[in-house]
Amino acid sequence: MTTISTLDLAQRWLAEDKDPKTRAQIEGLMASGNEEQLELLLRTPIEFGTAGLRARMEAGFSRLNQLTVISASQGLSAYAERTVPHALERGVVIGHDHRHNSHVFARLTARAFLDRGFRVHFFPQIGPTPQVPFAVKQLKAACGVMITASHNPKNDNGYKVYWENGAQIKPPLDEGIAACIEEHREPRSWDVKGIEHDERVEDVTVPMMDAYFAEAQKLVQDVELNQSTLLQYVYTPMHGVGAPFAARMLSSFGLPPFVAVPEQEQPDPDFPTVSFPNPEEKGALDMAKSLADAQSIGLVIANDPDADRFAAAEKQRDGSWLMFTGDQLGAIFAAYVLEMARSARVPDAKLAMVNSTVSSRMLETMARVEGFYYADTLTGFKWMANELEALQNQG
Repeated sequence: MTTISTLDLAQRWLAEDKDPKTRAQIEGLMASGNEEQLELLLRTPIEFGTAGLRARMEAGFSRLNQLTVISASQGLSAYAERTVPHALERGVVIGHDHRHNSHVFARLTARAFLDRGFRVHFFPQIGPTPQVPFAVKQLKAACGVMITASHNPKNDNGYKVYWENGAQIKPPLDEGIAACIEEHREPRSWDVKGIEHDERVEDVTVPMMDAYFAEAQKLVQDVELNQSTLLQYVYTPMHGVGAPFAARMLSSFGLPPFVAVPEQEQPDPDFPTVSFPNPEEKGALDMAKSLADAQSIGLVIANDPDADRFAAAEKQRDGSWLMFTGDQLGAIFAAYVLEMARSARVPDAKLAMVNSTVSSRMLETMARVEGFYYADTLTGFKWMANELEALQNQG
């Protein structure tokens, strides 16, 4: 098989790409004769996997950009139509975060699904990742797409895919979608003007977020106790989308408002105060801890930029800070779930909890002592979500 030349790859890119910024990048590399960089950007297509797509935002078939988002959306929509019953009528849920290009990537995704004949349940403003899988289940949609790179560096973006059960995809769905993307690779439409006014596009923000917080309120056992607490705590969304949603959530629980880290409270796609916007990274919560120290507050909580990851730290008697591990937080949450289930008179044998195989054995030990069902899965939320769905279906 003849290998296409670097120059031919570049010409193919320019024939398909309509984004002036990424076209200029390839044209500049061609003019300077930088074949090595052209090879890096163009030779190997970005790979669709169980996490969807995630890559640096720049020109090329191996990166995330308008062209590769269109190709992915054309392939995903074709695969969903082919494999999900009544997919066009059930529609797709689409949301996005605040990162550079997320706004246009979401609208290009909507365009591709509309061109395929889908209804689009749309979150037109920036929002947290959990809103998309929640809406997929609530609306019984065929699938969902969230444009976000979570806690990756600022130059990255991503394309998270959720299937009809609200979970991220697992094999062999990823292989089928990847094959469909290759079949429908050439972009059909770049026109996103007036997307929100298409009669098949519905802004679901208000009904879905109202439903989300109504479900969240069911997690509270004693609102009056929460309302009586004198708890103070610092919160940071790490320059992400989480602040307004965390504020509403905590208010719905009856808790007092948080003390926000002002430099990190507003969405900022450049994440100027952190080198890596992951609250679990060493040093990421330094500003939050400093604010807590200054105001004699003993608890810091945080979300990652797309608000689907949680972190917490507690001040110790000696003035140091204890950063809770994911295993520790998981054990605390599990204990609360068990307490809630028992208060609702759910038999222990009807309660199931899962964790991934890389987690500690704490949950397994709790299950053995307390009598609820336990399972571990491969690493990743997609495996845990699908396992829990299977257990629910078994009763």
